[in-house]
Amino acid sequence: MSKPTPISGFPEWTPAQRMIEQFVLDRIRATFELYGFAPLETRSVEPLDQLLRKGETSKEVYLLRRLQADAEGPAGDDALGLHFDLTVPFARYVLENAGKLQFPFRRYQIQKVWRGERPQEGRYREFLQADIDIVDRDTLPAHFEAEMPLVIGDALRSLPIPPVRIQVNNRKICEGFYRGIGLTDPESALRAVDKLDKIGPAKVAELLAETAGASDAQARACLSLAEISAPDASFADAVRALGVSHPLLDEGVDELVAVVETAAAHSPGLCVADLRIARGLDYYTGTVYETQLVGYERFGSICSGGRYDNLASSGAARFPGVGISIGVTRLLGLLFGADALSVSRSVPTCVLVAVTAEEQRADSNAVADALRSRGVPTEVSPSAAKFGKQIRYAERRGIPYVWFPGAEGAADEVKDIRSGEQVAAAAGEWTPPRADLRPLVGEG
Repeated sequence: MSKPTPISGFPEWTPAQRMIEQFVLDRIRATFELYGFAPLETRSVEPLDQLLRKGETSKEVYLLRRLQADAEGPAGDDALGLHFDLTVPFARYVLENAGKLQFPFRRYQIQKVWRGERPQEGRYREFLQADIDIVDRDTLPAHFEAEMPLVIGDALRSLPIPPVRIQVNNRKICEGFYRGIGLTDPESALRAVDKLDKIGPAKVAELLAETAGASDAQARACLSLAEISAPDASFADAVRALGVSHPLLDEGVDELVAVVETAAAHSPGLCVADLRIARGLDYYTGTVYETQLVGYERFGSICSGGRYDNLASSGAARFPGVGISIGVTRLLGLLFGADALSVSRSVPTCVLVAVTAEEQRADSNAVADALRSRGVPTEVSPSAAKFGKQIRYAERRGIPYVWFPGAEGAADEVKDIRSGEQVAAAAGEWTPPRADLRPLVGEG
């Protein structure tokens, strides 16, 4: 077998990095549940017509296909694709299970997704997302849109990472403004403005003319709106100063003011109104969110989402919702690349029980059993080598304590191999300091 090589875009963390990931997921999960979100996991595949119907291109979807041709043809596996996010499968789940759910329905979902884009730092083809959504039947009160940043702010604040800034906008502001200046294709205008950070104002102005039929004056007005940014409700005055009037614009401004003011009351500085944020997906209809990791802004958003009204709908059944997603793999990949996260040891083990002789391994196993029964992560030495060698084994693995079973009725002893302190101990009583019980995750 030839030496294997990594596959670009499919990350595999080291055990230490995986422990950091588990720590991050536990903190995120705990915060989601504090806000009353219930866990959910949906299947990994969806019908292609569902995956492609809401603004994504076929280039991003991985097709599910058997190695051998499927006799059923396009109605079989060829009609399935791996999901590229968790919102579309969640909307399908709501429609299928509406009769079993209590509304408003609050769920969190932590799963892998697959997206066929060009891998680069912070962007992967297989990655983990942590989503929350709230959906209701027929109507969804706007106050839920103000709740999303609070949950995400608390979840990310619980982690040893740089602070975040959540940029918020409302699609109603953009659409109402565009209609107010006479544009008849606001969706194309939104998609053009969404490229502002990538291609700059001049290219966006050209794109507005090409795709949305904007005149020079209309393009300048769109760019003026996109330039508005404020950490408080003062953005509303800046919008009104542009002199454009439309009922949808007024509605969007009021809703965004509520989002910004709610966030400021909960966590000052968490949210900023930024009217260049558009989000390219067609299904967003209200508030949209993008989250910047301070110091890593050049890599774009690590958490995004928004309000949608028609994604979960079929015939007369309609379930509007709002959701936001943390790109867990994206976040961790950026921080791992900068050596900005660390863990105190590379294994969960707190205690290594030494083995005096192979004939006495059962005694060491009994000690380990007693420690584990009290919640102390413990392993037994792989060999009955000299104690110095067993200690060096613990050092290499980062295990802080070595336990020495007493010989011929003598008391057992446990040694902190970092300080050299060694004391008599009983497996049914001794407890390590809390800081040593589990690996500690912190900034690098």
